[in-house]
Amino acid sequence: MGFAMFAPIYCVPPMEHILKQELFLTHAQTSLLFTAPMLMIVAVAIPAGIIADRIGARKAAGIGAIIIAVGAILRGTATDASSLLAFTFIYGVGLGWLFPNLLKLVSTWAPREKAGVATGIFFTGIFAGSALALAITMPLIFPITNTFQGVFFIWSIPPIAAAILWWALVREPTRNSIHSKPVSRGNISLRQISRNKNLWLVSILFLLNNFFFFTWIGWAPALMMLKGATPDLAGLISSITMWVGIPAVLLMPRLAYKLGLRKPFLWVPSIVLALASWGAIHVSLRMSWLLMALVGVANNTRFVTIMALPVDMMSKEEVGTASGLVLSIGYIGGIIGPLIGGRILDLTGSLDLSLLVLVGVSIAAAGIAFTLPETGPKARGKK
Repeated sequence: MGFAMFAPIYCVPPMEHILKQELFLTHAQTSLLFTAPMLMIVAVAIPAGIIADRIGARKAAGIGAIIIAVGAILRGTATDASSLLAFTFIYGVGLGWLFPNLLKLVSTWAPREKAGVATGIFFTGIFAGSALALAITMPLIFPITNTFQGVFFIWSIPPIAAAILWWALVREPTRNSIHSKPVSRGNISLRQISRNKNLWLVSILFLLNNFFFFTWIGWAPALMMLKGATPDLAGLISSITMWVGIPAVLLMPRLAYKLGLRKPFLWVPSIVLALASWGAIHVSLRMSWLLMALVGVANNTRFVTIMALPVDMMSKEEVGTASGLVLSIGYIGGIIGPLIGGRILDLTGSLDLSLLVLVGVSIAAAGIAFTLPETGPKARGKK
């Protein structure tokens, strides 16, 4: 499901130049076709989490999977920018329903002390789907039909298959699971969660993480083309960021579990990303492969660590709502960042200023990471 819900989003950045030309858009306007699903996560994630606390995460996630499949199919019928954006919003509604509830299921299936490891396993699917879409959309998928509509139709196949498999194979949690019982105090839980200062810090950190990540990956193909890469090569180089995310999200949570600490896996990657953003201004195309790999390890380590924090901090009854809050606030950054990057590219014809913005965002993220309490097993053991 992780593979299926994100792969159709990441086929957009490699096609940015085609969408811009055929739909008569600016770079900033084209960025909305990539970030619109994030906008719907912001709008839907909190109510989706509350509903999941009431009806069960399996049903709520299944509803989201169906909506994603419908939105993915409709994108292939778009004839202009308005219809494509509208269908992308439908896709985003499903994503907002599905994503927080998959995180809730992770908290059901895995013991609290291994939440980071379980989250890492789940995110391997997300990174694999995203990386594959970046890598093969232009060299393999687009030539099949030579239309962006055809690309969207082909990338609707994974969500359709995932939705069918979800309803056919995934069962409700066992009777002794907290998520098999309706939760009647959703509104009280939301009020309680909104008073949790540390959860707000996590939400802001996730906002900065997404500002960086979606700006980076959304404009990485354009950056590579500005450095001299062909469109096919630009998408392939950009996908390195996601490919290295697969071992990162598997290995780093295990390392954090063994060390008993989470904070170093937040502030160290933030410092690395600040340095990488500065270096991206000057790095050559030949060295861009290594830069993409460095960013992939650092950003994906921070990402999967943040995703485990609501499970660490909250009771199981509140994980769905808490995850919805973090996602809803955090994905605001995923909307703003690429839009700013596109506007800068429209005005200057360069992404250098965008990269300097990412330096500042990364430094701010490191500062917030330092202020968070340690939630790893070692810290809980001391308590």
